[in-house]
Amino acid sequence: MAFLFILGIVAGMMVPIQTSINARLGRFTESTFYASTISFFIGSLFLFILNVIFNPKLFDASFYSGHTIDYHWWVGGLLGVCFLTGNLLLLPRIGAALTVVMTVAGQIIMGVFIDTFGLLGASNHPFTLLKAVGILILLFGILLMNEIPKNKLEEKTNLMFYVWLIIGFIFGFAPPLQTTINSGLAQQMHNSLFASLVSFSVGTFALFILTLIFNRSLKIKVSQPDIGNIKPIHFIGGVLGVIFVTSNIILMPFLGAALTTIVAMLGQMLMGVLIDHFGLGVPKNSITLRKFSGLIAIAIGIVLLRLF
Repeated sequence: MAFLFILGIVAGMMVPIQTSINARLGRFTESTFYASTISFFIGSLFLFILNVIFNPKLFDASFYSGHTIDYHWWVGGLLGVCFLTGNLLLLPRIGAALTVVMTVAGQIIMGVFIDTFGLLGASNHPFTLLKAVGILILLFGILLMNEIPKNKLEEKTNLMFYVWLIIGFIFGFAPPLQTTINSGLAQQMHNSLFASLVSFSVGTFALFILTLIFNRSLKIKVSQPDIGNIKPIHFIGGVLGVIFVTSNIILMPFLGAALTTIVAMLGQMLMGVLIDHFGLGVPKNSITLRKFSGLIAIAIGIVLLRLF
């Protein structure tokens, strides 16, 4: 069981690194959607190669016999794109901290609903009072980790501010739903790598359409004055995304939707703190007692959710 938690944390740690790399790539494409399309395409290509090596029966028609193409095949990939697009819409309207807080709250609540009611074929995990306490401690830890600027709090009289908060909460439903659906496809096809390939391929196609609509250009600048020339490392974000998505698919049947989501969150926040503390590609921002307390609160919440 300890290995599963370590896998989830390590997988979560890939996300901030991927985000940083994709942000750099976005400087050369001058489009977040285009950078994400490239990232998803690289991830799809990487998964295709892995499936060729470890799952050669993919090219045998008998592999698909007895299976119908239902919502498992396309909804998971679209949910990933919805979450990405949602974050792009939310950031300029409610700020980075509130975007994280509201989407994370949505992820936790939806994960608990999936587990409690066995939605989308997931296993049932009864809801208890101690789990409720664990969720409250988790949310408190998230708030400690993401200090909300005072100017955002002063917008409480703005009706649209509340509307965007609710929208952010709803967008947070996407990741646990995506993990549950992708895991369902993996169980249906008896192969996690294949499920990841399907999800990434659908996501790539959807992002490509969005790029054509909002960007209308597929040019990539090979150099930018302030960051230099484009490098191969700027294209590995998709590979890191593969590690994250595939790990979640593997963990879902063992940990459930809520715990899989939350353990990955812990990994994301740990890596985010490390990146800030050591100034890895960003201005140095040493860890504070507030952030450390937030990490401890999140860890306590995870223990309560797992043991009770």
